[in-house]
Amino acid sequence: MPVRDGVAPSFIYLLPGQTGSLLEFLERRFPAVGRDTWVARMLRGEVRDEDNTVLLPDAICGGGRKVYYYREIERETPIPFEESILHCDEHLLVADKPHFLPVTPSGRFLQETLLVRLRRKTGLEHLTPIHRLDRETAGVVIFSHDPATRGIYQSLFQKRSMIKVYEALAGPLNAEFPLTYRSRMVDGKPFFRMREAAGEPNSETVIKPLERRGGQVLYELRPNTGRKHQLRVHMAALGIPIVNDAFYPEALPCKGEDVSAPLKLLARSIAFVDPLSGLPREFRSRRSL
Repeated sequence: MPVRDGVAPSFIYLLPGQTGSLLEFLERRFPAVGRDTWVARMLRGEVRDEDNTVLLPDAICGGGRKVYYYREIERETPIPFEESILHCDEHLLVADKPHFLPVTPSGRFLQETLLVRLRRKTGLEHLTPIHRLDRETAGVVIFSHDPATRGIYQSLFQKRSMIKVYEALAGPLNAEFPLTYRSRMVDGKPFFRMREAAGEPNSETVIKPLERRGGQVLYELRPNTGRKHQLRVHMAALGIPIVNDAFYPEALPCKGEDVSAPLKLLARSIAFVDPLSGLPREFRSRRSL
């Protein structure tokens, strides 16, 4: 199934031995979608197997197959901020993401994601992010659109060969800079948060102030590891949580569609030696906090 309006088909794998009605299976697996919606999708030819065979409402599961479908969201909330393209060549596309825009479809976001917007804008069906930014964080995101070289560039992140620099606005800290902060980070509660725990450190951030802004300070943050929410956790642990952080040090009630107070965290730049050309490359956000 092709990319449709910027959205690639999703799929679900039917386990070997899976039997019975496919429609009933999809109802149980996705209770929020509803039987009538699945029937309509099937009749439009939008539910298919890996052989591109249209699966109709009377289809049987057939364990061991993949079932492809297009994910849809009714009444998706528009995000009133625009991304921009910093660079595009035969292998990579580099985008400058605004606050509040998710990188990839998830939960209540589909069309209003950086990936889908860029696919629609460029027509690049193989566009795939090779790293992530939180929805709340703005700045540089690198995408691959050449499957043949994607793994080469992804390996730079796995080997920590990418130099990532962030900026954050937070309160003043009485310390000797540059400050290297290390801690052990583990999954926290609720499920979307991280926490620090005793034990061998698995996260490291180098912090230094750039300038004073009234009662706040603009910091440069260089993560030497890539743990989920690492910068937010480390700044909160130091007693200077990033301005407008709704997760740390405490999880605040969901703000829903309120976009008036963005997290003051920006992925300022990413630099690396290109594994194909051997030349140094750096991409910098044009945004400011």
